[in-house]
Amino acid sequence: MWSRQRGRLKPLCCGVEELRCRRREREAALRKARREQQLVSKRLLRDEALEEAEEGCVAMIFGEAEIQQFLQLAQRGTEEKEREGALVSLRRGLQRPETQQTFIRLEGSIRTLVGLLTSNQALLQLEAARCLHELSHSEQSAVVEACLPATSYLLTYLSGHSSDFIELCLYTLGNLIVESEAVRRQLLPQGIVPALAACIQSPHLTVLEALGYALSQLLQAKEAPEKIIPSVLGSTLPQHMLQLLQPGPKLNLGVAVEFAWCLHYIICSQVNNALLITQGALSTLGLLLLDLAGAVQRTEDAGLELLACPVLRCLSNLLTEAAAEAVGGQLQLRDERVVAALFILLQFLLQKQPSLLPEGLWLLNNLTANSPSFCTSLLSLDLIEPLLHLLSVSNVVSVLRKVLLTVSVCGQGPCSPPCWTRWPSLTLK
Repeated sequence: MWSRQRGRLKPLCCGVEELRCRRREREAALRKARREQQLVSKRLLRDEALEEAEEGCVAMIFGEAEIQQFLQLAQRGTEEKEREGALVSLRRGLQRPETQQTFIRLEGSIRTLVGLLTSNQALLQLEAARCLHELSHSEQSAVVEACLPATSYLLTYLSGHSSDFIELCLYTLGNLIVESEAVRRQLLPQGIVPALAACIQSPHLTVLEALGYALSQLLQAKEAPEKIIPSVLGSTLPQHMLQLLQPGPKLNLGVAVEFAWCLHYIICSQVNNALLITQGALSTLGLLLLDLAGAVQRTEDAGLELLACPVLRCLSNLLTEAAAEAVGGQLQLRDERVVAALFILLQFLLQKQPSLLPEGLWLLNNLTANSPSFCTSLLSLDLIEPLLHLLSVSNVVSVLRKVLLTVSVCGQGPCSPPCWTRWPSLTLK
């Protein structure tokens, strides 16, 4: 159930073992950044087979003359292999910031690359898209802005048949979306939301994970609550997102993490949380919480806290909604198994990521508010003593005091965590 696709996001390196080592280091750094920082990240997708085949090749810094030569050869080469090889060399060079700057200054370079992207030869299209992907990952805003003419074509290719090509287009769009408001302004009227809604029906996990990434980048835009989230809520995306978060043999950790964060950004916007509740968000997330508690007991997978974090936030925020009270939010979360599952997760977080403990305690507070049955569960399951043991963790004392007060009076309404909920611009990933 808790399967993970083999990682494909990795930096340049030399030997096979070094490739794997650096990939693990990169993934660990990303996990740490997601947990501890407010971060809008970019993704770099590179094919492992190509990386290993190019082992030992150093990314060179190219000047204008060399770049022009590669582009001319890619356009007018006599053989397809020769044209493809020119783009491969250009792609390697574009891994260097210096080459990227030179490339965008060269007149007609982006236009030529877009022309190759729209050619009728699949291999040339793929290599041109890989060149654009390298540019999209740049930390220099001018480089990202230069990719603007290609975005409408990347959007069009989301309806193609090659899952690898769609995945590459999605990661490239996600990188560009988060960096450039101009890109978002262009893509919204061109129908990026319906295009993403069509992609979510893909049977390919790699496409779904890339889609979750691109959508999460879109939902974090400062204009999202007014211009983006209403369109997302009006599409089929929320229903499909909730389906992908349903526990079961098809649940994939990477996909679930991406869409749980998407759901979190939508909920934080407070555009229409009542709609999500009527679509079954509370019950789906409650079942996922139970399943997640079981998973942390069965496996040592270090990535499970990445899913626990957005699930806890989503549930806590939804329980503060008037609509949750109207439909019996606590009742939708079933019985005392939810409390037991939450304590299993608290123990897991205490060992793996103590900084997330307050978020679990806020959910406990909002579960027990106005719910004598949940307060009784704490007592019947002998969970007060484990709660008190958390007093040794400095960052949970104030939250824990609130929880114990709620349990003692069992009559207060649910409260909103002050540190992270209700921040539409929150970018913790």
